[in-house]
Amino acid sequence: MSDQPINLSSGLPTTIIPAANPELTRRLGDATALPLENRRAAVAEVVASEPRFLDGWAELGDLGRDDIERYAAYRVGYHRGLDTLRANGWKGSGYVRWSEATNQGFLRSLRGLGEMAARIGEIDEAERCRTFLLQLDPTGIPAA
Repeated sequence: MSDQPINLSSGLPTTIIPAANPELTRRLGDATALPLENRRAAVAEVVASEPRFLDGWAELGDLGRDDIERYAAYRVGYHRGLDTLRANGWKGSGYVRWSEATNQGFLRSLRGLGEMAARIGEIDEAERCRTFLLQLDPTGIPAA
């Protein structure tokens, strides 16, 4: 008898990003509840305390002061997200579903990156982001 496990999977694997530290999530919630004029700085402070916090990068992108600042924050969130996915077994293919709340910071960053790429004229990058989102979750990512 073989000691090798039998894989009965009938599809691509799904990767789920682990939950962030609950304290970071609480702090981000507190920051996003502040009046708009204080919100961006407070979110940036949370992100600076933990640069791998994907929800923070997505939120910072949402709060950017212009298209380039938003593009930059989303790009960092996207790349940090790829690093996190790889650290959790993602091999460059397979699903990263929106229905998993812990995946949403990465997916929001990818969606935002595509939107900002289109706004600054990087049409090929915008299309790559759109295609990648569909590959990661063919059921669809909600519009911003």
